[in-house]
Amino acid sequence: MQTLIRNARLVPVAGVPVPTDQPVDLRIVSGQVTEVADRLVPTLADEVFDAAGRWAIPGLWDHHVHMTQWADLATRLDLSGTTSAEEAVARVARHVATLDPADASVVSGYGHRTGAWTRLPTVADLDAVSGRHPVVLISGDAHHGWLNSAALALLGVPPRQATLDENDWFPVFARLGELPGAGQAQRLAIREAVRAAAAVGVVGVTDLEFGGAYRDWPERFDQGVDSLRVRAATYADGLDEVLAAGWRTGDPLGETGGLVTMGPLKIISDGSLNTRTAYCCTPYAESELLEFPHGRLNNTPDELADLFTRARTHGLEMAVHAIGDKALTIALDTFEATGARGGIEHAQLVDLADLPRMARLGVRASVQPAHLLDDRDVTDRCWPDRSDRCFAFRPMLAAGVDVRLGSDAPVAPLDPWLAMAAAVHRTADHRDPWHPEHALTAAEALATSTDGQATLRPGSRGDVVLVDDDPLASYDGSAATAAHLRRTGVAATFVDGRPTHLAL
Repeated sequence: MQTLIRNARLVPVAGVPVPTDQPVDLRIVSGQVTEVADRLVPTLADEVFDAAGRWAIPGLWDHHVHMTQWADLATRLDLSGTTSAEEAVARVARHVATLDPADASVVSGYGHRTGAWTRLPTVADLDAVSGRHPVVLISGDAHHGWLNSAALALLGVPPRQATLDENDWFPVFARLGELPGAGQAQRLAIREAVRAAAAVGVVGVTDLEFGGAYRDWPERFDQGVDSLRVRAATYADGLDEVLAAGWRTGDPLGETGGLVTMGPLKIISDGSLNTRTAYCCTPYAESELLEFPHGRLNNTPDELADLFTRARTHGLEMAVHAIGDKALTIALDTFEATGARGGIEHAQLVDLADLPRMARLGVRASVQPAHLLDDRDVTDRCWPDRSDRCFAFRPMLAAGVDVRLGSDAPVAPLDPWLAMAAAVHRTADHRDPWHPEHALTAAEALATSTDGQATLRPGSRGDVVLVDDDPLASYDGSAATAAHLRRTGVAATFVDGRPTHLAL
């Protein structure tokens, strides 16, 4: 395909100057920008699109998503904002009351956060209101599942009264697509999620979904869901299959024209803040109430080293979930000892002294700014002595760390403009920005959302987004800047030169 985009203004992403502030034409041939000039003469091979003076930026990426879970969110009961087990149970009860009492359909919910609850939920809480319906409730950080007895039995989990947490939960989480009625609805939801991603300018994602994203995406392309670049991860349970196939990070997968590639090996090395299991150097507040006062590791250092070494030997990069500062230090120790390559996912609480080493090792920081909007209050409760080291984007950049923005959808919406606004303003309500010394500028936020592409020029990938307003327009203060980013309208998205969203 050959595409000609006319009358587009180039945005100087990452401080790289553009040749002119006047509209230019861009030609994309075989997925690559080949010409940028004041005026290009259309050829018979060109499909022509008139930007009408809009601004052109490189395609946006979300560097951390769970695409199936994000798509499924549309069909799940919303439990966000619940402040107690009782409130969540009441919401489930109201929903069950709308269902046929003779039916045994599965009730799925998402979004509750127990970090500030005064007591932890139980299986009996749900059994009391769910009737015959299996109930599966996924926490807002996706690190635990709250199931009733019927759901435990349906998924083959032995009876219990507590939630399923982390290592006990993740294998079950990966099997939710096996529940009755999940398959067809999920396929339709994925198609809509990809369309919605294009509508906000997303051209690519790193999909860290449980259960085999590297298998799912070639099948989706075969079914016509083919308008997104995907780096598809594996977890340790799929590592033998990936190694047997000889796939290395960056290798094309299936008949996808190179749009789907093998991604990293994902390891969840510690827990999360809301489950109070992120592994920290010092204990949590109210640690006397916790089984693990410092949080906990999901892998021993030796187990981490073995996985890192296997990945490095076979050409796979690492994507290491590390939310607590001690977990980050251990992960960096392992990168240094093994010579593995890759990045840290989240890096939510950091020892600032680790950041220069992170830069020296070339370990990326894949961060999710919108999380700080949800985690501000629970951080001040659980980590009141260390909130000044949370979501430390400014020190990361100052140390030379390669920072990449994402959402962790469904934990936050798959919306790069929300992520950028959160990175710039660091609050979503009437309160002052939370630790504004760690904020990014709009230019930095945009640059860390474009997969390293500085601007559009000959040789760039043919991934282009046309927006209605200059995303780097000057405003007085972070609130106005963030508001401008949030209302930026995407008029067109092109992946590999092909339009995936058009509102011109």
